[in-house]
Amino acid sequence: MNILVRRNAAAVSPVPAPTPSGTVVPVLVATLGDAASWRYLEFFTANIRNPNTRRAYARACSHFFAWCEQRGLALASIRPHDVGAYVETLQLSAAAPSVKQSLAAIRMLFDWLVMGQVVPMNPAAAVRGPKHVVKTGKTPVLEGDEWRRLIDAIPTERVRDLRDRALIATLTYSFARIGAALAMRVEDVRSQGAGWELRLHEKGGKQHAMPCHHALAEVLHAYIEAAGIAEDRKGFLFRTSRGRRGDTMSDLPMTQADAWRMVRRRAAAAGIAAPIGCHTFRATGITAYLANGGMLEHAQAMAAHESPRTTKLYDRTRERLTREEVERIRL
Repeated sequence: MNILVRRNAAAVSPVPAPTPSGTVVPVLVATLGDAASWRYLEFFTANIRNPNTRRAYARACSHFFAWCEQRGLALASIRPHDVGAYVETLQLSAAAPSVKQSLAAIRMLFDWLVMGQVVPMNPAAAVRGPKHVVKTGKTPVLEGDEWRRLIDAIPTERVRDLRDRALIATLTYSFARIGAALAMRVEDVRSQGAGWELRLHEKGGKQHAMPCHHALAEVLHAYIEAAGIAEDRKGFLFRTSRGRRGDTMSDLPMTQADAWRMVRRRAAAAGIAAPIGCHTFRATGITAYLANGGMLEHAQAMAAHESPRTTKLYDRTRERLTREEVERIRL
């Protein structure tokens, strides 16, 4: 592929190079030459490993440079007040978390350009984003009876059904992120003493070992046996199914979009109207653990969170307590 260069009235020569998902080099960068264009691309290809972060940051930087072009700014002439003005404009149409993410992308990119001697200073370094304090997460959480209704509504006759039960149970009992669960191989379900252990492939290339709940072990082994993949140790654990009947598995892993559609389909079949997604089960598992006397620091370790504040966002036990207390208001 070739580097894609946004053009305006000024003529800019494209620089041949592979690009991540059609990355576009802004004309503000391209006018500074090949070295600046390469440096811009390397920020996304060499510096950011997570594909979701890469897409989000590329989109944020593209929007910022398009805004600068409209105002006739050159790359080296961008100053903190310009970045501040962009942030103020962005706040009119975007939520605070999105604005903070955009500012973080711009700040990190300019740091990268400064280190590459493309620009002399980082104009975003001193710009503050909007205040955004979150004490409770927004991810929908299922109550215990709702979760059981969802699981019980999934048949057990076909391999695809057993796979779906196993994936939902994995997300719930291991507090796994959907990306980590879908990256699992068959060998990542392994014997550990008298029980079983899961090996999860978390963000940043980290591996996280999690003891396997006995209920999870049952549904996982039922699925693995029915799918006939026990000997394919290096193969993906959660695979797409072949054909409309769902009786056999392919060698290809499920994507996050596949998993989301499955969850929405299973929720509708169970009569669950809440807009749940894959992340619902991580939040549901953590909430159930804490509601049954689990310790926050242990939940943090099991969820592979860097900070207990992040784990606390998944704790909805205070919401339940509040509802119970409000019902005491009897007139």
